[in-house]
Amino acid sequence: MEFTEAYKQTGPCCFSPNSRYVAVANDYRLVIRDTFSFQVVQLFSCLDKISYIEWALDSEYILCGLYKKPMIQAWSLTQPEWTCKIDEGPAGISYARWSPDSRHILTTSEFQLRLTVWSLLNTACVHVQWPKHGSKGVSFNQDGKFAAICTRRDCKDYVNLLSCQSWEIMGSFAVDTLDLADLEWSPDDSSIVVWDSPLEYKVLIYSPDGRCLFKYQAYECGLGVKTVSWSPCGQFLAIGSYDQMLRVLNHLTWKTFAEFLHLSTVRAPCSAAIFKEIDEPLQLDMSELSLDENFMPSNYDASEGYISVRYEVKELPVAFPFQKPPADKPNPKQGVGLLAWSKDSQYICTRNDSMPTALWIWDMRHLEVAAILVQKEPIRAAVWDPTCTRLLLCTGSSHLYMWTPSGAFCVCNPLPGFSISDLKWNIDGSCLLLKDKDAFCCATVPSLPESSDYSSDD
Repeated sequence: MEFTEAYKQTGPCCFSPNSRYVAVANDYRLVIRDTFSFQVVQLFSCLDKISYIEWALDSEYILCGLYKKPMIQAWSLTQPEWTCKIDEGPAGISYARWSPDSRHILTTSEFQLRLTVWSLLNTACVHVQWPKHGSKGVSFNQDGKFAAICTRRDCKDYVNLLSCQSWEIMGSFAVDTLDLADLEWSPDDSSIVVWDSPLEYKVLIYSPDGRCLFKYQAYECGLGVKTVSWSPCGQFLAIGSYDQMLRVLNHLTWKTFAEFLHLSTVRAPCSAAIFKEIDEPLQLDMSELSLDENFMPSNYDASEGYISVRYEVKELPVAFPFQKPPADKPNPKQGVGLLAWSKDSQYICTRNDSMPTALWIWDMRHLEVAAILVQKEPIRAAVWDPTCTRLLLCTGSSHLYMWTPSGAFCVCNPLPGFSISDLKWNIDGSCLLLKDKDAFCCATVPSLPESSDYSSDD
């Protein structure tokens, strides 16, 4: 892997959908860099500190959320002199997003009073009253023709279907939830999944015309759903719950065909490979060298020498560090808090928040755990390569961790003092964005060979 130098950032960073640019928030400034040379191609000055940025799907426009102001500013890469400012006045703005056509911006006011669709073509706007959430509760289908928006009125949750051309309400139906948490279109646009708040375990599958296709409730009298995700192929629906289980439904009968439990101790028989991160100190004699303190890398320990890490394959049984959440505090750190599918829908990775240092990788073809990665620190983020079966994760250390079906290995970031707290792929899988507290860098990741003989030694 090759790493760029570190660049300053004070907020969100993201690749453009066409992978040509990376947008970086730096206080009041929006910096657009080219992903090949990392030269600055555009620099925009906003009216306040940038809290949020999002690219339009055509990569021509980008919006900045100035939520402290509160207002939205949008910019054009092809027409730098073009500007757009959206201000809801006393209603405020809590969130903003692009429509799939890249020519409309949807904003949600404070206290969820209304959702407004702003046109960049004719300055027209359309209002939807009483949206359920600010940043959640809106989902577009795959071809971008329809939007499903959650609303609440008269103590009842509704799903409104809007045309993304005229922005007229094409239909509305009530859903059987006590306090709707979110919704999401299926990848084939045939159904919409809706799930309730953690206080009520309820997952509902609706057709776009409002028919309830299936109602799923795994248990009662306990905290319920925490994460929900469709597989990229659209055939599976994964549900992560507070009871530390992952359940997978199929799209034909909507029945549960797989249930995976995150055990605190894994015993035989188990075919999974368990990789544990361990320190590997390199004893270097530097007593005769005179080096400036600024030269020393961030992971240098004078008592132990230069610290490297590697994975060690553990033999069963293996016990994982377990944190029991306090019973007297809200939002307990337990249950499946991280859930992500691989591109081919064969693997799914999960993190049980009660065991934050362990990442579980499940094989959907054989319905078993394929591997478990045990880190020294809690896992911050885990993302799948958008082009192949490769998983990368970070823990806030200077190392990057990688897994493929052939093995797992660690990569050290050579930048001094750089701790990787978040990471994102670009859409073609050629570049990886790594974030530190106040800096970011990018890394080029070599493509995997088509041969199955690939191993961590390569």
